[in-house]
Amino acid sequence: MTTEIILLLLRCLSGLLLTGVLVVLFLAMWRDFRSAAGVIETRRRTYGRLVVIREVDGHEVVTGETHPLLALTSLGRSPTNTVPINDHFASSEHALVAMRGGQWWLEDRNSRNGTTLNDLPVTEPVVITQGDVIGIGQMKFRLELEAP
Repeated sequence: MTTEIILLLLRCLSGLLLTGVLVVLFLAMWRDFRSAAGVIETRRRTYGRLVVIREVDGHEVVTGETHPLLALTSLGRSPTNTVPINDHFASSEHALVAMRGGQWWLEDRNSRNGTTLNDLPVTEPVVITQGDVIGIGQMKFRLELEAP
């Protein structure tokens, strides 16, 4: 074999190796992209809604206002919350509703006036279910979950 043939073979081999490395790199990046897209989709997925309830003449009345329930839903007076609450009795970061281990949990975030669940004070994280009523300040929210 002449030197020209050997150099040609080496060039072809290096071209194939470079192409192989690029393919492996592309596949790794594609896998990471798909994984990140799945995480983002999970965070954006709604699992139900929080329905605003007002008390009128001793009866609870649905106002028609609803908020989507995400895997991590924050409630409070601050506009950065998932559910901003326009109530002077609400703290800026008042409460958190979160999906943990396949169950929904309600947690008071050390608010001044406290959080209630079905008119009982929440002192530690508690499991919540379909139809429970969360009280923050003068606002009440009924939990409506989507069917799995």
